[in-house]
Amino acid sequence: MKKFILFVASGFGLGLVAPVAPGTFGSLPGVFIVYFLSLASLPVQIASAAALSLAAIPVCGAAEKALGIKDDGRITADEWMLFPISFIGIPLLSLPWWAMGVFFCVVRIVDIVKPFPCRRLQSLHGGLGIVIDDFVANLYSLLLNHLLVIAFFAFK
Repeated sequence: MKKFILFVASGFGLGLVAPVAPGTFGSLPGVFIVYFLSLASLPVQIASAAALSLAAIPVCGAAEKALGIKDDGRITADEWMLFPISFIGIPLLSLPWWAMGVFFCVVRIVDIVKPFPCRRLQSLHGGLGIVIDDFVANLYSLLLNHLLVIAFFAFK
């Protein structure tokens, strides 16, 4: 069970094998989830993002205990499981193919910069501390991604 938890928590192994930036590589499974959820209605997108966010807490907490290191960089479930938050209501399938790359960069930059109060929230204990900063960062990313859609794609 420990190996399975680590496999899931590391983005299906991507966070374990990435030579650099395990959080970025470990976010990639989230891209597939986002494309799948882009076919769903807004309420389903919201419910799915909430369910994944809640599920990420025990997954990250168990992985942290297994690795014995607080918020180990190899734990990327907080990235890939919360990634769909940044795309709620984004009409991804009607945008150019490269828009996902732009949105992905926004999410990763916001996660790395950790605007207030993200960095402070990281100090919370266990899985909640691992996940909560990413939850708030993804809300910032959701706002920025919607602004990008309005600014660059809404009037085409």
